[in-house]
Amino acid sequence: MAQVVTVTSGKGGVGKTTSSAAFSTGLAQRGKKVVVIDFDVGLRNLDLIMGVERRVVFDIVNVIQGEARLNQALIRDKRVETLAILPASQTRDKDALNKEGVAKIIEELSKEFDYIICDSPAGIEKGALLALYFADSAIVVTNPEVSSVRDSDRILGVIQSKSKRAEDNREPVREHLLVTRYDPIRVAKGEMLKLEDVQAILAVPLLGVIPESEAVLKASNAGTPVILDAETSAAQAYADAVSRFLGEDKPMRFVEAEKKGIFGRLFGGRAA
Repeated sequence: MAQVVTVTSGKGGVGKTTSSAAFSTGLAQRGKKVVVIDFDVGLRNLDLIMGVERRVVFDIVNVIQGEARLNQALIRDKRVETLAILPASQTRDKDALNKEGVAKIIEELSKEFDYIICDSPAGIEKGALLALYFADSAIVVTNPEVSSVRDSDRILGVIQSKSKRAEDNREPVREHLLVTRYDPIRVAKGEMLKLEDVQAILAVPLLGVIPESEAVLKASNAGTPVILDAETSAAQAYADAVSRFLGEDKPMRFVEAEKKGIFGRLFGGRAA
């Protein structure tokens, strides 16, 4: 049976879809069979970040409404053999999704894949609630700033009260925290929350810290999951997060400001 992992956030613009793309690709790089589903009907972005937008013919709504078979809508990644993408519709209304249709898709995907990654819309609208309902694990993505953390706290409450696991009185959804756009220099200046403060507020096990990096925007614009740009700090941080998710012990990197030499102090420069 596949494990359903929902990547969610309380606030938009925190790097949730970037994280869904990187995390699913990272699992597939480790030999796992992975499918990532875009639940953001009407605001489809996952296909752009994965670089498959020109290959979208059918989507999740077509499958739910019986207009296409699931295998017709799945897009197989050309870079990582064991990865597939199920895109959202860009033209339909969010109400086109329904619990029965999503349940049938997850049941069918479970026969082939080890992990089903659900890229949830931000907040608690219908697509987000459906993505969270079926979760076995949830990765809550937040930036180290007050409004993002506050909204993430609200999402944690929704996860534990409105999931199928809660409904069936089973073990609760396993929660993981992923802090993105972390800049130790700005933290030291008091412009961002400290990592310890974020953890204290949310009280969720820390899966990873993704540093602020120009590589993320470059990768998104190129239609490449940033984890494939292996030399960058962001890629390495996502790879570490995947390792921790799989039970490996990895030290937390990129959480302290690097000490620059004289040329670094003179000319500055941002992390790659």
